[in-house]
Amino acid sequence: METSIFIARIFGLCYLVIGTAFAFNRKTFRRIMDDFCKNAALVFLSGMFALVIGIVIILKHNIWTTDWTVIITVIGWCGLVKGIWIITFPETVPRFMQAYQKNENLSLIHSVAALALGVILTYFGFFCRAID
Repeated sequence: METSIFIARIFGLCYLVIGTAFAFNRKTFRRIMDDFCKNAALVFLSGMFALVIGIVIILKHNIWTTDWTVIITVIGWCGLVKGIWIITFPETVPRFMQAYQKNENLSLIHSVAALALGVILTYFGFFCRAID
């Protein structure tokens, strides 16, 4: 459980910051996405980062339960899949980003989802000690 709490604290705070930033700075993030897709090395490094984070979480926290800790396991598996996808098919990233940018609702949904996940993980990581 201590590993779950530690990871929840890290990802909870990160998702809170990212979700808030994304919600209030959507134009800036559109520019960042444009720039990101133009840099093949950056695309590759982001794939490597997602792959490594996914593998580390899976190796340390591959716990399939019916409580909140499964969120961390799912994040790990999503990171692994995302890393494999970006490294294996980097040419699809710009097309995906363009489709993403064309739909304004997706960025709103993304920011709300990141904020919700951040609130949930921060709550369990910092404030919900009754489950220890």
